[in-house]
Amino acid sequence: MQPRYTIDTAHSAVHFVVRHMVFAKVRGRFDRWSAELALDDQDLAKSHVRVTIDAASVDTGTDKRDEHLRSADFFDVATYPTLSFQSTRVEPGKKPGRFTVVGDLTIKDVTREVTLEVEEGGRGKDPWGQERVSFSASAAIDRRDFGLTWNQLLEAGGVLVGDKVEIAIEVQAIAQAAAQAA
Repeated sequence: MQPRYTIDTAHSAVHFVVRHMVFAKVRGRFDRWSAELALDDQDLAKSHVRVTIDAASVDTGTDKRDEHLRSADFFDVATYPTLSFQSTRVEPGKKPGRFTVVGDLTIKDVTREVTLEVEEGGRGKDPWGQERVSFSASAAIDRRDFGLTWNQLLEAGGVLVGDKVEIAIEVQAIAQAAAQAA
């Protein structure tokens, strides 16, 4: 049986970075999300993860920009309230504690395969006796592949919003008791 984990969302985050006006970067995050994680240390390929993100929880620190991201120009949260990721395979990396998670990312009504490069941060018992594990994951996507095509040309050349979106995920997870996992 694969050990199942609950994501400690107070100590986990889903962030993104995108170029703004060619030369600057805008950073943001999603404040509400959940994940199901099953790890098989004996056979990593049997591990899997499923993530659901509340698209309306996008937060870049600027209300006006966040409202625009929620609009039909970008996430269209009225029609597509969630983003999701479902792993299709997990492969060991070339170094210990590193692996690749490949899966289907769905934004709006478009699903594309995405590869996450993952590094295990460590494992151990917390002060309350619960077993924890942490991971850092990263990927880069082209937002146009997911129908996020809104943009404006700049007078000086280039575009207002870059196409490449860097994704960074920090996860701390708590092992579920055997009775809960069954």
